[in-house]
Amino acid sequence: MPSRRSVLAATAGLTTGLGLTGTAHADDRRLRALIARMTLEEKVGQVFVSRVYGHSATDPDQADVDANLEELGVRTAAELIARYRVGGIVYFTWAHNTRDPRQIADLSNGLQRAALRQPRGLPVLISTDQEHGIVCRVGRPATLFPGAMAVGAGGSRTDAHTLGRIAGRELRAMGIRQDYSPVADVNVDPANPVIGVRSFGADPEAVAALAAAEIHGYRAAGVAATAKHFPGHGDTAVDSHHGFPVITHTREVWEELDAVPFRAAIAAGVDAIMTAHILVPSLDVPSSRLRSSGGTPTGDPATLSHPVVTGLLREHLGYDGVVVTDALDMAGVRTRYGDDRVPVLALKAGVDQLLNPPRLDVAWNAVLAAVRDGELTEERLEESVLRILRLKARLGLLTDPYTDRAGVGRAVGTRDHLATADRIAERTTTLLANEGRLLPLAPRAHHRILVAGADPASPSGTTGPPTAVLAAALTELGFTATALPTGTAPSDAEVARAVTAAGEADAVVVATYDVTATSPQRTLVARLLATGRPVVAVAIRNPYDAAHLPDVRAHLATYSWTDVELRAAARVIAGTVRPRGTLPVPVRRADDPTRVLYSIGHGLTY
Repeated sequence: MPSRRSVLAATAGLTTGLGLTGTAHADDRRLRALIARMTLEEKVGQVFVSRVYGHSATDPDQADVDANLEELGVRTAAELIARYRVGGIVYFTWAHNTRDPRQIADLSNGLQRAALRQPRGLPVLISTDQEHGIVCRVGRPATLFPGAMAVGAGGSRTDAHTLGRIAGRELRAMGIRQDYSPVADVNVDPANPVIGVRSFGADPEAVAALAAAEIHGYRAAGVAATAKHFPGHGDTAVDSHHGFPVITHTREVWEELDAVPFRAAIAAGVDAIMTAHILVPSLDVPSSRLRSSGGTPTGDPATLSHPVVTGLLREHLGYDGVVVTDALDMAGVRTRYGDDRVPVLALKAGVDQLLNPPRLDVAWNAVLAAVRDGELTEERLEESVLRILRLKARLGLLTDPYTDRAGVGRAVGTRDHLATADRIAERTTTLLANEGRLLPLAPRAHHRILVAGADPASPSGTTGPPTAVLAAALTELGFTATALPTGTAPSDAEVARAVTAAGEADAVVVATYDVTATSPQRTLVARLLATGRPVVAVAIRNPYDAAHLPDVRAHLATYSWTDVELRAAARVIAGTVRPRGTLPVPVRRADDPTRVLYSIGHGLTY
């Protein structure tokens, strides 16, 4: 680990000449002087945030070298930085960047060394998606918190702030200075395949309050929060990773629903806002016509729409911070234009950071050519570079870009942090139904418990499987619990095995996952109910499962299947804690979606 003295020596060419030493905040005059020293290629590089494979900046595994050569044309992260002078690197689990906290810290320091070795070298801004819940790139032993909808069920701004503060402290200890969180989308479509439980809920004011609290927490930890996905991705049945969603909200509906959390995020001082690859025709009109829902839309996704990014976000909402695209390898932004046009159009729309283009060489050269040909002015490019450098300065990167490897163990996954996550989770578990006061179960009356149901893959690759976690937690609480995973689409044979096992149990806990009208999980639950054993259903993702299982007497919602939420559910089942969560979204009847089965705020207790 470099000493502070060596850090300052390495950045002396940057900080001494600009008078930045000793302060994390530089004024624009000094930053503009820095930009004036940069070549055009270096300016272009600053607006890119790229993936790169490997656990090390200079010595990745051979498989990661091969992946880098195939996708990026370089062998290592250090080579990528030297070739393209990228302003940021984004970490992914699947890119093998996040094996464990100390390795992550070493990778982060290696990236910074590679960046600062370059002529006029600038630190890179390292980012990741650590939303918690169902989207986590950094797994155990780091602290994993409940996801956004679970936090929405808890309804505590204090908990949201605490989550941001602790999560931010742990990320910063590993050298990650920007988190693509919180999700500021208002989830009003139960069928939303991409947001769902990643949202705090369906009430715009509640989403706004919790998002703002989490932003304050991240900022207190010295990490940049990123509100996403502007102008609002909560009312779509299409996943923008795989298609091009169109949202038909009027301008008035947008102002009352989708805009509310983003206004709150801006008021909270959010460092960055991420755009969505969606089309909202009522917003995608020239800025002179923004006051109405009329006009002819450009048909471009919000990421590429000047009326949305510049007209709406910058001019109408008054936001002058960093705007980052959602990942540019997603289908939603690639349906109308080639990979050479998308980054240029995004910058022309008003975006600052171009996240994870599928072909960095194509995107980088396209932006360079657009400036040289006059389609994109160098002045416009410098506006984005200035915003990015402002953020790097605020985060302290321009004076101290490294992290202390020795301090990782004192900050990441500490006993206090893990206990705090457990306490927050206990306030989120929601009891939807409890006919005949079936819950809580008692070890004497229901000593033998079968835990059956879905075992979806761990979001971080370090938790679960859910049935085993629930069984272990219940056993620790005095029961004898046995796990029998049956999957999200149990076969007749799997259902039969579960029914046979239920015959040997005193009670059954069944984990459900995204139940639909035609889901085989309904058959599983019906057959388990027919055994006459008490059955407790635990919706481990969407609370909407309850609408498709009306005969279940006791129903819990955890909003995610990570260990911290499942352990909390086990404590609720056992009665060692009482359920305190309330629904942050309405659950509509499956047979008549116009009618509400459980309203926002519903939640039983003991």
